[in-house]
Amino acid sequence: MHVSLLIARLLLAAVFAVAGLTKLADRDGSRRAMVGFGVPESLASVVAALLPVGELAVAGALLPASSTRFGALGALVLLAVFAVVIVRSMARGEAPDCHCFGQLHSAPAGRTTLARNLALGGLAAFVVAGGWSHAGPSAVAWISRLTPAGVVALAGGAVLALVVGAAGTFMLALLHQQGRLLLRLDELEARLDRSGVATVARPPARPQQGLPVGAPAPDFSLAGLYGETVTLESLTAAEKPVLLLFTDPGCGPCNALLPQIARWQREHASALTVAVISRGSPDDNRAKIREHGVGGLWLDPDRAVYEAYRAAGTPAAVIVDVDRRIASPVAGGIDRITALVEQAVLGRLQHGQLPLQSQPQPDVPQSSRPSRLAVGSPAPPVDLRDLAGERVALTADDRDTLVLFWNPRCGFCRRMLADLRAWEDRPPDSAPRLLVISTGSLEDNRAMGLRAPILLDHGFATATTFGASGTPSAVLVDSTSRIASELATGASAVMKLATPTHAS
Repeated sequence: MHVSLLIARLLLAAVFAVAGLTKLADRDGSRRAMVGFGVPESLASVVAALLPVGELAVAGALLPASSTRFGALGALVLLAVFAVVIVRSMARGEAPDCHCFGQLHSAPAGRTTLARNLALGGLAAFVVAGGWSHAGPSAVAWISRLTPAGVVALAGGAVLALVVGAAGTFMLALLHQQGRLLLRLDELEARLDRSGVATVARPPARPQQGLPVGAPAPDFSLAGLYGETVTLESLTAAEKPVLLLFTDPGCGPCNALLPQIARWQREHASALTVAVISRGSPDDNRAKIREHGVGGLWLDPDRAVYEAYRAAGTPAAVIVDVDRRIASPVAGGIDRITALVEQAVLGRLQHGQLPLQSQPQPDVPQSSRPSRLAVGSPAPPVDLRDLAGERVALTADDRDTLVLFWNPRCGFCRRMLADLRAWEDRPPDSAPRLLVISTGSLEDNRAMGLRAPILLDHGFATATTFGASGTPSAVLVDSTSRIASELATGASAVMKLATPTHAS
């Protein structure tokens, strides 16, 4: 019995010591976690400072036999408080980062976190009940029997362990920061190459959750589950507000929200673009979205976009308007996200009263967006190389030309490729001829298997002259080389434009 009590005490002491030390090493992260769990901003810093001190005090009290009962009671109280806070967050549909072990381990608080706290609480209850009168041998009594040389050696070992631990924590943070820096450099190179990929503009750290309503939304470039990429510009190209929904495959409330996300994507597609931005691996996320039929999921493994938008916990969501500006505060939890979607679909928001189609502001420069060409205006000149390296121009023809702006790595383009091939195989009567103006590599464009001419538009420069700001999009040019339709954006609109009833 005494041996079991000693083992339980040592295990609890180790857990609380690691938790306290790692929280002290990441005070800012601990403060954000407090805010995520509902602690007011004015008290978050104080609580974030006192909690690790309390955890270290509990760890120290569990070691001597004389103070074990107090340490075990303290551990039981802290674990009970943690469990109540986690249950409260789960009941509200929220899953803030627990930040239980600082930068060593941080995950959304959910069933796993609750189960771990309950197990540790059971261990603490065992120590309280079994060791109230006699907790077994002291874990530190042997120190009093050391010779002076042994005490010096012990002190030196403790100092060395602290130095090694501090160095390890520093190296972990440094490697994490260097990884993010390399990702930023890769994205910056892509932008300088005019590939149409923007970098994540991460704002400076601020205490409040979410960006101010009306502020420019940070740009980003994220990969999909099958290698496709998406940017904020491409998401807003459909001239609809965008709901950025931050999730995690290990977050219970996020998984509970997936059927609702799929329904929103189906029922509100004409009014709202729902983009899911998720942590985790492609395999973890594929299993989740296949079960519920969720589309438009993009991977944010290092949480760069999550942090750029200052989200706190998962699930969380924010609305971005068609001018790529923040149109709502960050909403956390299932109920608040549902209310935000309803407000967005109705075209109004309760907070900030900012319309989803923001109006020009004289003191804020509007984001640079290509101007749309009016129907009947002359089509811009086209002089690009095709896949064989030959220069091709947009010339007058005896029928309309469907000029299709494309990116072979765009997920939306990939999903409509089969329909486009079928359209090519059996073109309707009086269908326009097809001319594809595409970004991407020669190999990627050849692999699509289209018979229509494909012209390489590196940097999306020619597409921009037609008013295109994303892919897929298209416009009709008539036999006199004039614009014959409004610019169509999105697979459905492009395919409608390709039918005879839309030809002129």
